[in-house]
Amino acid sequence: MSDLISYQLEDGIATLTLSNGKVNAISPDVIAAFNAALDRAEQDRAIVIITGQPGILSGGYDLKVMTSGAQNAINLVAAGSTLARRMLAHPYPIIVACPGHAVAKGAFILLSSDYRIGVEGPFNIGLNEVQIGMTMHHVGIELARDRLRKSAFHRSVINGEMFDPAGAVDAGFLDKVVPAEQLLATAQTVAQQMKKINMTAHKNTKLKVRKALLETLDAAIETDKQHLM
Repeated sequence: MSDLISYQLEDGIATLTLSNGKVNAISPDVIAAFNAALDRAEQDRAIVIITGQPGILSGGYDLKVMTSGAQNAINLVAAGSTLARRMLAHPYPIIVACPGHAVAKGAFILLSSDYRIGVEGPFNIGLNEVQIGMTMHHVGIELARDRLRKSAFHRSVINGEMFDPAGAVDAGFLDKVVPAEQLLATAQTVAQQMKKINMTAHKNTKLKVRKALLETLDAAIETDKQHLM
């Protein structure tokens, strides 16, 4: 499928594994690979599991791209936001098996999914944009506002607070934490359970539940193209 995102289909479950260097940076090529993998999963009518490398899901956008020029940064964020919007409206369940750190865009992958499993350990999960001098983009604010617990929203987005895995469950980034050696087996179990869902009902209900959010994100994507920084 791609050197950046491998695709493994087994028993109606498509596992997408991100592999792009030690921090799994999200680059334009990674986003293109993500979209191609989701296209294939949709054709296969498969439940999706997204995972990364041991110890990390992703450290966020590729900083080389983000610092190479304002338009490059705007284009990358717009592509990433459009991917998040697509994930939220994907017709089949998306599960994330987060093997460790999930920072910035890595954490937004969690917030764009239907079920999120993390692992025990000294891992950081959250939105560090203000820590590294980036004003949070509108899409990020609205996605976090919708998916995070209210008490964690301001701490996360405005203060850049990072959470350990247990704290990430309380904040709303994760649904469950398991020992690392149980991560993929747990994700498979969740996927098998989700096979019992009527997928037409799942898709239609998801779109109803997220209608206001998706409309808000559509407007925010356009705003960010004009006023990202």
